[in-house]
Amino acid sequence: MPLVFSQVAVLGSSGVLLCGIILLWRRGVPAYISAFAWQSIVLAALTAAVGYFCDDPQLYWVAGLLFAIKGLAIPRLLRKVARRFERVVEPPPYVNTATSLVVSGLLILLAYAAARPLQAIADAPTRGGMPLAMGLLFVSLFIIVSRRKAITQVIGFLMLENAIALLAVLGTYGVPLIVELGVFLDALMGFLVMQIFLYEIHDTFSTLDAGALNRLKH
Repeated sequence: MPLVFSQVAVLGSSGVLLCGIILLWRRGVPAYISAFAWQSIVLAALTAAVGYFCDDPQLYWVAGLLFAIKGLAIPRLLRKVARRFERVVEPPPYVNTATSLVVSGLLILLAYAAARPLQAIADAPTRGGMPLAMGLLFVSLFIIVSRRKAITQVIGFLMLENAIALLAVLGTYGVPLIVELGVFLDALMGFLVMQIFLYEIHDTFSTLDAGALNRLKH
């Protein structure tokens, strides 16, 4: 049973990380939103699997909330925002696709090196997925700093929150339900604030290029 649990943890973590890398590979906001939605669904499935192997019913509730809020509700809101700005030309990223994939690979290698101490002291069957979760953390941060379109940065922020949730699930078999509810509310409120931010950027500069904010310095 521990071997199966470990394999499920690594497989699920790989799927969550792959969805983050897809965002760097694909072009277009609809593809980014789909990658985030599938990432959240895989994360919800992995959380439910951890709940099954650990016999923790609370994780079923967490998985359900992940699926409903991040797998369905937030992607639907993102698509609504994207439809409003579908005629806005997407500015090219600061780093092109090929270089982004190379950098993401290096970041994942760095994550494996950084996670070694954690794996050395952890005895949980899920420890094999920790480097992948940390890799997603680094990749999400790279998405935020390397993309110019504000809505893409918002998706990067949401993926960063998914990486933190994945680390919590793998490292501690989840956190108390009340804490997860607080995190979900923070993520939802953060998204709503960012939505207002997107509208203001577009109304002020007629673009979603976050680099346009540099004009405010002059």
